[in-house]
Amino acid sequence: MGIKNKKSGGSSAGGSVIAALCIIIYLFALVQGAVRIYLSMDKHKSTAEREFSSIADLALSAGIQGFMDERFVNSINKALSSSKSLEAIIITGPNGGNAFEKKQDYTVSWVNGSPRFKNKFYFLQENLDIPLALPNVRNANIKAVANVFDYAESIKIMKETLLIILIGFALSFFTFFLQSLMVKNKNEMIYIQTPDSASGVSIKNDDYDFSSAGGPKGLYSPRTGLGWEEYTRERLDSELHRCSSTENDLTLLLMEFTDAIEERIFIQAAKEAASFFAGKDLIFEHGEMGFAIILPGAGFELAIAKSEKFYQRIMERFPNSYVKACGLCIGLSSRSGRLLNTDRLMLEASEALKKAKSETKTKIIAFKSDLEKYRTFIASQN
Repeated sequence: MGIKNKKSGGSSAGGSVIAALCIIIYLFALVQGAVRIYLSMDKHKSTAEREFSSIADLALSAGIQGFMDERFVNSINKALSSSKSLEAIIITGPNGGNAFEKKQDYTVSWVNGSPRFKNKFYFLQENLDIPLALPNVRNANIKAVANVFDYAESIKIMKETLLIILIGFALSFFTFFLQSLMVKNKNEMIYIQTPDSASGVSIKNDDYDFSSAGGPKGLYSPRTGLGWEEYTRERLDSELHRCSSTENDLTLLLMEFTDAIEERIFIQAAKEAASFFAGKDLIFEHGEMGFAIILPGAGFELAIAKSEKFYQRIMERFPNSYVKACGLCIGLSSRSGRLLNTDRLMLEASEALKKAKSETKTKIIAFKSDLEKYRTFIASQN
């Protein structure tokens, strides 16, 4: 059997590139977010140190005029409220300490009448503690606490980081959507080497559209003794359901004589088909010069082998047309473990037959679907 699988990696390669790009986008978003927050924290720390130094100078100058008097307290409160980074200040002296807070009881707790900064991981106290060199005031000291984060800047950074991640998600979604469409619209054509072929096999991708046929009518055709073409769909549907319930495979063969042949030759070919495929109840006329053959229990490889043998048999029965076997073309498609309907299986076999009729190197072509991609596509439709 002259089959050679040559996988088409365009779709998978494209998906891999997009997946790698999405990973890069996610990593970039996380890294830039982390770096920017770190830089924001470092900048916020510098701002806190600068503002603390300014308030310490203010406390020194105000303390010279009156330490802890009303004017001193108002000056410190006003300076703290204007600060962008500092949350609270504690000033101590010989008579105890005084606390200044932006939010009451948020930063400072009192222990035995002395103010203490609360221990929170996002509070910064480093380099925010110096003595006040006030004349006639012993043990004067000023210290402050700042928030590690600049909340406004951090929220801005997180929003921008989230936007980049959402772009990555959107790219992933549309890639998955497009690949699902490709699973629906792209499948493999297997070219089987026939005796008159000049070369082996290749695989191509072809687009196709869904279509439907009319309902069944009549009994056996008086022309060939085979089933009417209109019965094909009904019987195929029945056999598909039966094989699906028993988890058996099924293959549909469509074949046509494309050359102008005599009626007696076509009728003889019909008899050969009924004899070779064991029974006319699963063989139907197809078009003017063709047959549709249902093979329950026959998998992909077995159906290809039967197609090659029948092709050889027709060539032997009609030696005057040996080279092209009267233009006999065969297209086939198998259930291959898939839960598919009659329309789809007939469509796949029709596309394979259409391709076989247009080829010059081989006249037997099988339509092969990637089972994993097919299952992924079906799952995405539920």
